[in-house]
Amino acid sequence: MSRNAVKLIECPRDAWQGLKRQIPTELKRRYLRSLIQAGFRHIDAVSFVSPKAVPQMADSERVLEQIEVPDDVEIIGIVVNEKGAERAISTIVVYISMAFGNPYGDPWNEDEVCRAMKKLVGIGIRSISLADTVGVADPDVISHLVAPVTDQYPDYDIGVHLHSAPGGAAVKVLAAYDAGCHRFDSAIGGLGGCPFAQDTLVGNIPTESVIAAFQQRGIELPISKSLSEVLALNSFIAANYSN
Repeated sequence: MSRNAVKLIECPRDAWQGLKRQIPTELKRRYLRSLIQAGFRHIDAVSFVSPKAVPQMADSERVLEQIEVPDDVEIIGIVVNEKGAERAISTIVVYISMAFGNPYGDPWNEDEVCRAMKKLVGIGIRSISLADTVGVADPDVISHLVAPVTDQYPDYDIGVHLHSAPGGAAVKVLAAYDAGCHRFDSAIGGLGGCPFAQDTLVGNIPTESVIAAFQQRGIELPISKSLSEVLALNSFIAANYSN
């Protein structure tokens, strides 16, 4: 990967987990296959959590069993407890939730995030993503946090998982990129992502917005094929399983 290239993490897991109706396992398989065929190489697809807590993810093992994953494709699964770890076998990527602030009025500062980073690096974690869990970060906050982290850990895989209202997605992504970040989570159509945000328009960063922003900058992208099949399936899922 060249110095200006980016790593896109497509996040159907985050898009799906809040949908009210259960998506059939076969439809999930078709969607994941369409992502692979479109050129996505890093897919946040499943979650090994309690089926009672997140019913949509109850079929995670079956989904993985039914897709053929090429050697150059990484399937990511979320683990939140010891039982989940027993269900999952994966390379560890650690997410620091609420890295840019929280909705509870609790104290937050950049030094606290940097201390968390130091602890994770100290136990051997090399892939770490900073999550704007509730969509409170503006471009300045993103830049001021991401820049010192990427400067301090230039050889680590540092990413961001941002949430935004549709109109603000591109500027947030570019703020993180300009601060040295090259790993970005997003979801086709901006589906799902931020149930705790005070603004109902805030959700996942749309993958289309990420691609468009980077293309305008001439930044190298891993996705070169048509997204037409993915977009059609995503629209079908959103229309039929949201309520």
